Amino acid sequence: MTELDALSATSQAYDAIASTYAQMFHDTLGDRPLERALLGAFAELVRGSGAGDVADLGCGPGHITAHLHGLGLNAFGVDASPVMIGLAREAHPELRFEVGSMSALDIGDGVLAGVLSRWSVIHTPPRDLPVLVSEMARVLAPGGHLLIEFPATDGPHHETQAYDHTVATAYRWAPDRFSELLRAHGLKESARLVLEPKPTDKRQFQEVQLLAYKA
Repeated sequence: MTELDALSATSQAYDAIASTYAQMFHDTLGDRPLERALLGAFAELVRGSGAGDVADLGCGPGHITAHLHGLGLNAFGVDASPVMIGLAREAHPELRFEVGSMSALDIGDGVLAGVLSRWSVIHTPPRDLPVLVSEMARVLAPGGHLLIEFPATDGPHHETQAYDHTVATAYRWAPDRFSELLRAHGLKESARLVLEPKPTDKRQFQEVQLLAYKA
């Protein structure tokens, strides 16, 4: 399956479950104080680096984009699912949402103060991940900040691991190797948050959030 085919299939799968997804995950930050704190730190860093837009890549129904807006950021959302974007526009008409591909963003070079990628790379085949990271680096201004979240493999040196996901095949990444990939594209890690799974979580693996900036 080509990258374009994989993207199309994932987009169609999310189109089909968009309404249910929006209802299930409308308050995903409610019981995640550490993630809220890191988003707050991200917002403070972005504001401190100067004025500029922030892209929420893989924004889904727009609830996190709205959260960033509430933190004082000029945030907009991008998602490959047209149905998700329709729901985001309906729920948050005051904000900007666009249908787009993370592998070919319709955003100019070096114009963004920040990029958020919250679980939006999980369906990307390993061979295609460098393309997405390259795009994130391209659109960030020097000094701009990236916050990216993904599920981790079982150890820092494990290879990428595929796992079953309700919507489409998803992948877990080794945090150190992911950080190396960021560095190869001019993005330097500045902080890392590792969240251990709760006993009640369906999937028993760590969640990792990397905060980086464009040198």
